[in-house]
Amino acid sequence: MGFQQGLSGLNSASSQLSTIGNNVANASTVGFKSSRTEFKDLFSTSFYGVASTSSGIGSQVGAVSQSMTAGNITPTGRSLDLAINNNGFFVVRQNTSSGVGSLAYTRNGQFQVNSSGYVVNGADRLQGWMANNGVISQGPVGDIQLQTNIIAPAQTTKVSMGVNLDSRLSTPTVTPFSPTNSASYNWSNAAQVYDSLGNQHNVTLYYIKGAPTATGTPWTVQAYVDGNPATAPNTYTMNYDTSGNLTNTTPFSITFSPTPVNGSSAPVTFTLDYKGSTQVAQTSGTPTQTVDGYAPGTLSSINIDSTGKILASFSNGQNKTIGQIALATFTNQQGLQNMGGNRWAETLSSGVAAFNAPGSGNAGTLQSQALEDSNVDLTAELVNMITAQRFYQANAQTIKTEDSLMQTIMNLK
Repeated sequence: MGFQQGLSGLNSASSQLSTIGNNVANASTVGFKSSRTEFKDLFSTSFYGVASTSSGIGSQVGAVSQSMTAGNITPTGRSLDLAINNNGFFVVRQNTSSGVGSLAYTRNGQFQVNSSGYVVNGADRLQGWMANNGVISQGPVGDIQLQTNIIAPAQTTKVSMGVNLDSRLSTPTVTPFSPTNSASYNWSNAAQVYDSLGNQHNVTLYYIKGAPTATGTPWTVQAYVDGNPATAPNTYTMNYDTSGNLTNTTPFSITFSPTPVNGSSAPVTFTLDYKGSTQVAQTSGTPTQTVDGYAPGTLSSINIDSTGKILASFSNGQNKTIGQIALATFTNQQGLQNMGGNRWAETLSSGVAAFNAPGSGNAGTLQSQALEDSNVDLTAELVNMITAQRFYQANAQTIKTEDSLMQTIMNLK
């Protein structure tokens, strides 16, 4: 009877159209992977096997398989939008009504920060490794959480300053030294240091050229903090040889007490290292300067590099590596179970997930401020839709023909 074959064909064509419709509906879904319907034929069997004269009893859906090929990458300019180049999946932990759930895997990189600082995609939390004082240990994956509270200040303990003092200058004739009389010194520069509460203090350094000798030239440095002389000693001598190189490299220790008293640790002591300073015939200046203390600050922006490292920038000018995003790879991607919501789950067929930093193992790299488009080829899907429609119509025609034959038989007298 041709009814069975025609009906199975209609069911198969309907499944194919459903798959095509799903692909078309998700043509603009970020990270979506298209599917195709695969068919297999049906034969009536008996104890002796399939008869050589059997015409078959129709078709059925063998599988709906996914294409895991990468989609195009589109720049977005948003720092938490992420795309994966080549292999791998983002790892997310599902946040259910009863608590945190199991791990899932996605190519959808539309992440944001929730009120608790967790990096999330919807309710799912992005997984990776958090840094400990800037050091990342790749143990078990965990939630990525950004530091949204104020970071504590750090007291200055060291200032490194490379200066050049103009050898063409003459020794001042006005004495004694006074910071209010520019004729009593040759040049000055400044640095900003911080106490234990993060209060900024201005350090001004005055340079006075001494009388040159056969072995070189001494310079005297007078240190003032917030307009007051540093507590003893506040004077330091820099000795330069005849080639303009600094010969004494012992750091200058500067001590001061915050004025007015602000409740910070007092007195404050830091070292000033002039290593690398010169005295040549060039205008005095400060080519290099670093200060190790800083004021309190809040998170202002983040940047994610191709290896998934998260670099946080704070309002006090500090930059810190706070974590790294993990990517999961599988022996058989086709074996992943589609959970909907652009998520897949691990199965026995897919194999166990391997967690790697982007760019290591067989995991691809990340591209920040970009998203991976759906890999649906809309033109191909529309052509497939026409083919599926013809497939459906042809199977309907076999049922119609079989019905006409049955009517002919019924009309025999």
